[in-house]
Formats: sequence, C-alpha cells, structure tokens
Amino acid sequence: MSTAQIGAGTPPETRSAARRRHDGVVAGLVKAYREVPAGTRVRLGKRTSNLFRFGAPTTEVVHLDTAGLAGVIEVDRESRTADVQGMCTYEDLVAATLPHGLMPLVVPQLKTITLGGAVTGLGIESTSFRHGLPHESVLEMDVLTPAGELVTAAATGEHADLYAAFANSYGTLGYALRIRIELQPVKKYVRLTHHRFRTAEEATEALGRFADQDFLDGTVFSPTEHYVSVGEFVDEPLPGARVSDYTGMDVFYRSLQTRPVDHLTTHDYLWRWDTDWFWCSRAFGVQVPAVRRLWPKRYRRSDVYRRLVALDQRYQASNTVRRRLGQPEEEMVIQDVEIPTGRLPEFLAEFHEHVGITPVWLCPLQLRGERTWPLYPMEPHTPYVNVGFWSSVPITRGATEEELADPTIRTKHNRFVEDLVARLDGHKSLYSTVHYDEAEFWERYNGAAYRAVKERYDPEGRVPDLYTKVGGGA
Repeated sequence: MSTAQIGAGTPPETRSAARRRHDGVVAGLVKAYREVPAGTRVRLGKRTSNLFRFGAPTTEVVHLDTAGLAGVIEVDRESRTADVQGMCTYEDLVAATLPHGLMPLVVPQLKTITLGGAVTGLGIESTSFRHGLPHESVLEMDVLTPAGELVTAAATGEHADLYAAFANSYGTLGYALRIRIELQPVKKYVRLTHHRFRTAEEATEALGRFADQDFLDGTVFSPTEHYVSVGEFVDEPLPGARVSDYTGMDVFYRSLQTRPVDHLTTHDYLWRWDTDWFWCSRAFGVQVPAVRRLWPKRYRRSDVYRRLVALDQRYQASNTVRRRLGQPEEEMVIQDVEIPTGRLPEFLAEFHEHVGITPVWLCPLQLRGERTWPLYPMEPHTPYVNVGFWSSVPITRGATEEELADPTIRTKHNRFVEDLVARLDGHKSLYSTVHYDEAEFWERYNGAAYRAVKERYDPEGRVPDLYTKVGGGA
C-alpha cells in the first residue's frame, strides 16, 4: 500500500492528487524562473540554512518561492521508496516514513537539513559506513537547470552526467525539485553501546571491528578519552532498561560517559544530536540546568542555535565583547573533513596540538559500491572517517591592530586544517569556509569534470560556478 503527503501536518492524499499538486507547483516555479531577466541572480527561497558561510547580505537577488516544494509526495512501502520534494526537511521526511516502518538510508544529524541540500551538498550520519552518503540512495531526480530546463536525471540515460555531478555541486548545476530515494526498514528502538578507548589507535581499530552493526559513530573528548557508539535495531529494550529522552534536561553527548548501554526510540535516536546541536548549545548556556529549565523546549534545536550564530557573525558581537574585555578575538573553526581511516590517529594528534577543539565527532563512511562521484573523489572500497569539529579558537593573543588587519591571521586554524587534510589524502566538505586558491580548488574538486557539465546545463552562466559560490561568497 502506498500513501502520499505534501507538506508537514497535511492529511494523506491519493497518489494522483499529490502528484498533480506537485506538478502544479513545479510548473509555477519554472515559469517564474524563466521570467527572471537574464543577468539577475536567482536563489530558491528557504526558511532555514545549515551553511556556515556568512557573507554580507545582498538585495540584488531574486528569491523564488519554494513553500510548495517542502513535503513528501509519496511513500511506497512495497518498493521501499519515497518521492520527495527538494525543499523537504529530513524532520518532515522521517515523520512521513517512520509510520510505514521505514527511514531513509542516511538521515543527516540536523532536522532542518533538506533532502535537496543533502544531495547537492553532501550529508552524513551513523549509517554512512553501510550506505555511503545521501546522494547514493537517489534513484532519480527532477532538476531545474540554470538554463531554465526541467530534466529528469538518473544513473543512466540522457542526463546521467548531471546525476553524477550533482553531488557536491551546491546548487550551481540546478535545483532538485523532486527526488526519488531508497528507504530501509526499521524497528521501534535502537540499543546503544558506548565503548571507551584511551588512544586514537584503539578507537580507530574499533571503528573497523564494529562495521557489521546498524549504526556506528564516535566522539573524542580528549586525546585520552574516545568513545565508539554502536547502535542496533531492537523490538524492545532489555528487561528493566529505561528508554532515554534527551529532549529534556539530559544532554545526549554527556550520556556517552555515564551510560555504557542506552535505549532510544528510533525517532529519538535519529534526532539525538539536534536538541543540543551536538554539544554546541553550551555556547548559549543551554546545558546549564538553570538556563535549560527556562529555555523553551521548542527552541532547543539546531536551527535556532544556527540563527543565533548567524546574527553574531553578521554583527561580530562576540568579538566586540572580547576586545572590550581585553581578550583575544576568536576564529570560527566549523568544518567536516573525510580522512582515510588508517590515518585518523595522525589527524587527531596534529589537530589536538594545533587546534585543540573538543569534543570532536567521528563518523565512519564508505562508498556503497563501485560507483564514484566526480566532484567528491573518494575511492571505492576505501574506509574513511568524517571528523566534525564546530567551535572557535582564539586568534593569536597580543596581536597588534596591524596584524589583525591581515586576513590570514583570522583564518590560520582553518588553513591549517585544509593543509593537514591534503597531506593525509583526505577531503573537505564545502558547507563552511573555504580558503583554497582557485587553482588548488579545481584540482581537488575535479574542475575538468565540473566545467563539462556546467557548460551543458548553464551555457550562459546564469548561476555562479562552484568555486565562486563556496570560495568567493556568492
């Protein structure tokens, strides 16, 4: 049996009615896009963003209304697939699939990441060691190209080049309006076991040893405190075990240190990191019990914290306060990088010494099969570990005004990370700041393959290219 739903909270519709409604919204969007004068910059209007590139706001952009493209068209239980609109958040997607006993193969950690965003900008979570990245479970997608054409791209066929290059293109090759994805069956609960290790070498070995489980990730609290968290679908908790809820006073990442075995509902497991934005809610005092009691529960979520960070970066409020208190300004170091698993201990050793952010998230991943993706060149059958770190680091204490005027001093930790990743044959996600020069960028992200697809689907250059968008603030 199949069901369809467009928009969070709307009643189920018949498949044909849902499809007709979707097609009507798409027709209106395509028409609006084609009516925008040539030379005018265009963006799809989104309620939320999970990017960490805070350029100056610009008014010379036309924002197209995508409110009607934020739902699930159909969940097909028999084929284990879903047709999903591109602006649908994973929060709404999971709400539509779980009642069918299904979930996407990879559910990124934060509720307001959209399916289209995860496919064009990459996403990852604790099933990525089994199922790769979100774009690898895409069966086909309808894409509005920069030239104003609506095409259906799949692994084979006329637009296979667009399908292959879409991952890591960040909207510069078009916008996904409908995406058909594979789903996987789930059980009601997830049993978690947190294994503690003293050294990075021991934790790295464990990431390979537990690769037959349903979920796998890790957390590094210090150079001598590492946890590998193993998740398993179960029908019921162990006898006498409590089912944890980390949307209240308890903070999930702290439980790793105190609860060797834990149980969550599958829904709460998928969103275990969102309530406190991993551990980043501590910057707002939300992990202080007195503050947490007063902070409304509905506002304990990643999109709220991200908006606060965006305001701070726009007005440089935190650094202004630090200067007035005689403290060094701080550089935001918010990055996710992929490191070959065998070189993870090297990365962590240098990262602890030169950057020093803790905690750090570890998420093992591997491509699903033989297929590779040209704009994010990972090797098949090669295990990697995503290392995520999201905080700020003091700029050199005692720097003069002249030294602070040099932009390199404000980006030295991010540049160190980029150099370290390159030395270890890794890759860097592009959702945050990028400091490569243009030649190095295109060398790392397959400029030749990108340009061939860009020229086909954006021959007039209506949308900025990838380097301009992620490196030049477009």
